[in-house]
Amino acid sequence: MPRHLLIVGAAVAALSLAACGQAADDNATAPAESVTPDANPAATLPTPADEASAPDFVRLAAESDMFEIQSSQMAVERAQNAEVKEFAQMMIEAHNQSTADLKAAVQASGQAITPPTQPSEEVADELNDLREVAAGEFDEAYIDEQVEAHQEALNLMQRYAGDGDVPELQAFAAATAPLIQQHLDRAKALQEQLGNDGSAM
Repeated sequence: MPRHLLIVGAAVAALSLAACGQAADDNATAPAESVTPDANPAATLPTPADEASAPDFVRLAAESDMFEIQSSQMAVERAQNAEVKEFAQMMIEAHNQSTADLKAAVQASGQAITPPTQPSEEVADELNDLREVAAGEFDEAYIDEQVEAHQEALNLMQRYAGDGDVPELQAFAAATAPLIQQHLDRAKALQEQLGNDGSAM
């Protein structure tokens, strides 16, 4: 999807720049793994430039919450599986809280940053794609999106917690990452369940 491709593209660009910078030192012996901060062990790529600055982090975090809330509102209405509906309701509540926590962290930081209140074009496209999924395929499509979105959000939080430029926002990211991990684990369990039986409950 467009947003995902942009994030992956930024990561690839960051890797390319890092490789260029190391080319001049043929004697470098440190393994690539050693540059991964201990604070974000699940992140497998260096932090992209557009995730390390406060304005970009706030934008990406807010857009992530908007996708979670709006896609889950859709799922509360359309999902056939009772556990998927329950998960969706939990996502609405959890990501509304995350949005409130993000705003509080921005205010505490003193940064002149205003989180977006409307989805970006990329997020809107993702929501439209999900809206167009046939009823019988919606549950699996929604949960697949949740797994992908939560993995991206987890990487974002872990990377900023380790590499971010504003302490208050780093603290928010560090506190939020374990909650997102819980959501990701539950989404993966539902994904496996739906893949095994594919039936509504």
